[in-house]
Amino acid sequence: MPAAKPAPARTWLVKQEPEDYPWEQFVREKGTLWTGVRNFQARNHLRAMQPGDRVLYYHSGESREVVGIARVASAPQADPTATEGDWTAVSLAPVEPLPKPVPLSAIKANPKLADLALVRQSRLSVMPVSAAEFAEIVRMAGA
Repeated sequence: MPAAKPAPARTWLVKQEPEDYPWEQFVREKGTLWTGVRNFQARNHLRAMQPGDRVLYYHSGESREVVGIARVASAPQADPTATEGDWTAVSLAPVEPLPKPVPLSAIKANPKLADLALVRQSRLSVMPVSAAEFAEIVRMAGA
């Protein structure tokens, strides 16, 4: 019997306040365990992540822009920062900064991104992104 093929890599977007954990620190530390997510829908997205999946790194707060590409570096695991409840974390590692950040205003103005969860569910901190949406954001960054 042939071995099962691994599931195709998925693409995601994670949001982070640059005042709390900027892209530059993420790169300097060569990655992090993505902890502290306390929204059930976002937690379920973390649980769906698999090593090798690609991730857009979005600075929320005042800057509101996609600044880099990361990858999922571990399978989902229990969030060690959770004192109660069933919460999940994954390790993320930086891949590369985008040549230029892609601001939320440009994302909202692009009809190809009208269904992007970032536009429809702006408060969600971890969300799936289709391969076409991921590619469009990378294209907008000049990559």
